[in-house]
Amino acid sequence: MTDPLEIARQWLVLDPDNAGILTREIQAAETGDDAAVAAVTARFAGYLTFGTAGLRAPLGPGTTRMNRVVVQRAAAGIADFAKQYIDIPSVVIGYDARHGSKDFAIDSAAVLTAAGCRVRLLTAQTPTPVLAFALKHFDADIGIMVTASHNPPADNGYKVYLGPRLVAADDTVGAYGQLTSPTDQIIAGYIQQWNTAAELPPRSDNGWEYVPETIIDEYVAAVAQFIAELSPTLTHRPGLKIVYTAMHGVGGATFSKLLEATGFAVPQLVASQADPDPAFPTVVFPNPEEPGALDEAFATAAAAAETDLIVAHDPDADRLAVAVPIEGQWQRLTGDQVGLLLGARLMPYLVHHDLAAANSIVSAPQLAQLAAQHDVHHEFTPTGFKWICRVNRLGYGYEEALGYAVAPHLVNDKDGLSAAIVVLDLAAELKAAGTNLGTYLAELTDQLGPTLTDQVAVRVPSPSVGTLLVDDLRANPPQQLAGLAPVTTIDYQQPEVPLGQRYGPMNMLEFSTQGPLSARLMIRPSGTEPKVKCYISVTAAPGTAMDTVRSVLQRLRDEAATMVQVT
Repeated sequence: MTDPLEIARQWLVLDPDNAGILTREIQAAETGDDAAVAAVTARFAGYLTFGTAGLRAPLGPGTTRMNRVVVQRAAAGIADFAKQYIDIPSVVIGYDARHGSKDFAIDSAAVLTAAGCRVRLLTAQTPTPVLAFALKHFDADIGIMVTASHNPPADNGYKVYLGPRLVAADDTVGAYGQLTSPTDQIIAGYIQQWNTAAELPPRSDNGWEYVPETIIDEYVAAVAQFIAELSPTLTHRPGLKIVYTAMHGVGGATFSKLLEATGFAVPQLVASQADPDPAFPTVVFPNPEEPGALDEAFATAAAAAETDLIVAHDPDADRLAVAVPIEGQWQRLTGDQVGLLLGARLMPYLVHHDLAAANSIVSAPQLAQLAAQHDVHHEFTPTGFKWICRVNRLGYGYEEALGYAVAPHLVNDKDGLSAAIVVLDLAAELKAAGTNLGTYLAELTDQLGPTLTDQVAVRVPSPSVGTLLVDDLRANPPQQLAGLAPVTTIDYQQPEVPLGQRYGPMNMLEFSTQGPLSARLMIRPSGTEPKVKCYISVTAAPGTAMDTVRSVLQRLRDEAATMVQVT
């Protein structure tokens, strides 16, 4: 077996930026310190996995961390993959404000240029939706966004998109979109060839093009044009009072331009979270889904006069959270509730353009009900926008994890910026009519029947432990859900499951009951984090008291947390 200390010493030559950290760990390990030996071993225990989400890991030295060596090798592998199909692949690269993001972007540009690609590098920190827009705007073959999205401050990541020339000829749906299997594994194979090479890939000192910040203006103009078609009246918008937080991320400047271009008043900013800050000092996790993440926004709204709603983006602005006052208290709407509001707003547009709607299988069924009422084609997909955005003629897609694609013809991925404008336009129109989002949501609920959803995410020591927990439930399924029975089980690993027939097997279980009051629990190990994710929902017939649904949901939430506990 190769000595991990010897591997670490060799790494010092390749990664001088992290030499201080690694040198201290090597010196401590050489004295026999068990913790230091374990730390060094963990850094070089294999290679950081490249998958459909690209790369994502804590920063630091080693083959299992995000650093300039890993990034350069990834860029070289991506170039090798692309050049199998295209003589001079075109690449556009963006980056956010996290630690190391700009360096990783420049390293990628240098390696890809040396490999014979035409490279465009955005000149400023950019939201992920702007990079996804630039991919299509430039008709590029590859898009790379350096971001860890809403991960903890210590992480960074590397998200990859493909244009149509790198999408299989028989699978053009989803071009300009995220990677899907098996392409991710093909690229991983090319990257692995560089992982095992003795030297770093060749680099160019220059030769790439710089994309000026006017690309943001192009994005803003395109979204504003879409909004004008969706809702041409501007007079109701200036009166809407908004509190906004960028969650220490890079969405604020672009969102400000979008608000101005579409006729909204300047929002009240959450000052402590307005500027990009890779330390994310005011939140434990920079994710608006997390408990406490919106506390400062709630405090800002409470201090402001007559705030109508709160808008929050995650750090790279591809996710959107919305909070509204309900019975005197600020409440963040669930992803399914926002998904339903957006669906209701967009249905006339989808009908007019003969476009489809879609949402992930773990999301609520209400969008499908709404689509059926409007004779709009609807599909359920596996989790992730890599699947949602591959639905043919997609006009609107969402997943409950605060992701919404309201204009996939512009950004073929989730886009919290454009989605926020659609929500705000609806809220402004409702306010002008003397009502609000909360009341309108209640009306939709009365029409379709009350549905409540939630997510329970349980952290586990490692992804493999999460897989074992799901396997145990596969062998020992629950016999009741929140007192409701019988329970039907669907195992998405089985080939006869309809979703699996189309998309391939997935390590996910669904437990559900039927009747006027029904419960559903879906469980899967996370693909990007050491978590087991439980998606719970309770659906009832129209007329059922919401308190009844809420009570069953709470019981189901408690049961789900117990089922996936690590003992």
